[in-house]
Amino acid sequence: MTTITLPGLVDVHVHTRDPGQTHKEDWDTATQAALAGGVTTILAMPNTKPPIFDESTLNLALDAARQKARCDYGQYVGAGPDNANILPVLADKTAGLKMYLDSTFGELRLDEMTLWMPHFINFPKSAPIVLHSESRTMAAGILFAAVYDRPVHIAHISLKEEVLLIKAAKERGIKVTCEVCPHHLFLTAPSPPTPLPQEEGRLEVRPRLATREDVDALWANMDVIDCFATDHAPHTVEEKDSDNPPPGFPGLETLLPLLLTAVSEKRLTIDDIIQKSVINPRKIFNLPEQPETWIEVDETAEYEIKAADQFTKCNWTPFEGWKVKGKVRKVVLRGQVAFEDGKVLAEQGYGRNVRG
Repeated sequence: MTTITLPGLVDVHVHTRDPGQTHKEDWDTATQAALAGGVTTILAMPNTKPPIFDESTLNLALDAARQKARCDYGQYVGAGPDNANILPVLADKTAGLKMYLDSTFGELRLDEMTLWMPHFINFPKSAPIVLHSESRTMAAGILFAAVYDRPVHIAHISLKEEVLLIKAAKERGIKVTCEVCPHHLFLTAPSPPTPLPQEEGRLEVRPRLATREDVDALWANMDVIDCFATDHAPHTVEEKDSDNPPPGFPGLETLLPLLLTAVSEKRLTIDDIIQKSVINPRKIFNLPEQPETWIEVDETAEYEIKAADQFTKCNWTPFEGWKVKGKVRKVVLRGQVAFEDGKVLAEQGYGRNVRG
């Protein structure tokens, strides 16, 4: 066994499903999964039920987190068509502002660019804005960053055209950062023969899985990518195997093993992981350092990923049966052993709000 010590990882893109859909996940199970994956801070997305888009819903989510979270956390607030004036006063309590420029519904749907403008104008420039934007809407989001001279962070890029545009924008001094998810680095869109119907549902994700050319472009431009983030988006097996499968994958427990496997294959370095999962997330999202916090990883451990071994409530993974190299053995969070040898030891409520 070869043990290495890393800082606790930060995942800036997690869906806890709490409140409203806790049959899929909640703050308790999501933070257990995080610790098992070596993640000591998560930032939670606002598209819950109800969505987090004002003071009362923000407090609803933070109250649940305060009671249940076993690792440290922050909560995004969501941009809606009519809440741009009330959100600035909440900025200090949030992980940042999430703007859905593509594919969402209800209170967080922004159908027109005129609805983006007041958010770019009013939300404090010192606070992060995160965009769910794909292809052309991503280009529009980068234009807004340039016009309003403020930073934006692009969630889950997946396409060659996206990473090349972000590279060009950075070269011109536009304040844009981005993240990539493991599933967009390690999985590709299915090609013929078509998968079985069950497999089709389990491959539903947004942004969709892309082509081999897109995946290769992400790897070739790894220096453009600022963060690794999971977009941990759990749904139950029954939901994924239904006639109308919702998009999303669990990912907190497979993030580090997949990245460490890439290190063993000389595709990444340990420094890449630290830079994109610790240093850059802290800098972009103004996160405090966690004192006396580290994870111990067995670099040489080889095993198969199995949903049955995971803590996420959804009980499946798109990486079922994948052979990986690198296993989290121990997690110490603020001086206390939070996870060791397959057991979560941190209690509910031990997690702290990064904006506390």
